[in-house]
Amino acid sequence: MTFPKDFLWGGATAANQCEGAYLQDGKGLSTADVMTAGSAKKKREVTKTVEEGKIYPSHWAIDHYNRYKEDIALFAEMGFKIYRMSINWPRIFPNGDDKEPNELGLQHYEDVFNECKKYGIEPLVTISHYETPLALANKYGAWKNRQVIDFYVRYCEVIFDRYKDLVKYWLPFNEMNCMSMEPWMAGGIESKPQSQDAYIAAYHQFIASAKVVKLAHDNYPHFQMGMMQGGVFSFPNSCDPEDVLSNHDFMQKMLFYSDVTCRGEIPAGMKKYFERNNITLPIEEGDEEILKSGKMDFLSYSYYFSLVAGKKTQGLVSMLGSLETGYTNPYLPTTEWGWSIDAVGLRNSLNLMYDRYQLPIMIVENGLGATDKVESDGTIHDPYRIDYLRQHIIEMEKAINIDGIPLIGYTSWGCIDIVSAGTGEMKKRYGFIYVDVDDEGNGTYKRIKKDSFHWYKKVIASNGEDLE
Repeated sequence: MTFPKDFLWGGATAANQCEGAYLQDGKGLSTADVMTAGSAKKKREVTKTVEEGKIYPSHWAIDHYNRYKEDIALFAEMGFKIYRMSINWPRIFPNGDDKEPNELGLQHYEDVFNECKKYGIEPLVTISHYETPLALANKYGAWKNRQVIDFYVRYCEVIFDRYKDLVKYWLPFNEMNCMSMEPWMAGGIESKPQSQDAYIAAYHQFIASAKVVKLAHDNYPHFQMGMMQGGVFSFPNSCDPEDVLSNHDFMQKMLFYSDVTCRGEIPAGMKKYFERNNITLPIEEGDEEILKSGKMDFLSYSYYFSLVAGKKTQGLVSMLGSLETGYTNPYLPTTEWGWSIDAVGLRNSLNLMYDRYQLPIMIVENGLGATDKVESDGTIHDPYRIDYLRQHIIEMEKAINIDGIPLIGYTSWGCIDIVSAGTGEMKKRYGFIYVDVDDEGNGTYKRIKKDSFHWYKKVIASNGEDLE
């Protein structure tokens, strides 16, 4: 029992969490660039403009923009087959609505993709990963405004044409269901989660996604277009039928996003939910055909933890990078940031998602955020990370060989230490590679291989057989 011979092993990052160089080479501000640093006890603040005296971790991150060759060489040393990354939209269109793209931005990503290809690494590109141009938020209200669909499609036309011979795998949006939890991160809108504005913004992203999927299918048949869902999966709090039904309702709202993009229509249950809650989507003539014509080729999602839901669950509350339903699972340990550790839940989720959509699947985020210590001899021992990943890889193998799930790839999240999206911290580290920089951007930025680096190299070389 092993992984398929062509299985895509790799790692994942996001531009706003790793690139830094926030105004270099003509880049405009993104919505991430006005999010301050936070912590496990302090929520990140959205300031709408860059304010003096506040800490904005995206401005420096790990300086991957200027050090990508060094970093990609390290990924290649581990044996990566695929590298999930994102294009920072305002590097290409600084204001989002510019008439012409920024050539320096286009050339940068061409150079990055060519560097990947040099090592035989396949790029997996997220087109919008919490990086909406800030000017679109300030001028148009971002995704609340249908006009932003046209700006996004134009952006995709440019990058598809430029990188058509370098990129095969594309994800239009990162964690689309994050609009139900963090509307500013997901779409640059100031709104309460699960409000009318949040659902309007989500609907416009559905239309935009479908349009670019059709654009790809019509003009670049070798492209593979994937839906990217935030992995929010829950168990009923008990076998009380009310708990079971409440958990179903909770999951229906979370899976609404993958339902629309993978099935090409709004589920009947969500239509009724909108009616009951006086939520009106801005549906225009022809939209039904657009959604049906832009269904995904594969499904991808993040998986970090599982949740519990029941009859007392009022909704999903985002709490400092974690998620709260009002329940905890007494059978599972948790990380120092309060996330449950549930490797078997990954196998459960794979079965759920394949049964629901019958599409090939990639796990494009999975990992353990932890505080790492650099020893006096410069080594970093992270057995906790190795154990976490080992247990999840074991469950993926079972899903493939016992359950018959067509799992085609795995990109561990934060393959190099990056800024945490939830808390804005550097000390919440996920990587196989340590980056010497602190929460305020101080440090040498030196890259150091952790024990997990050597372990993951062995995992990839053995195609998942050697997990010791």
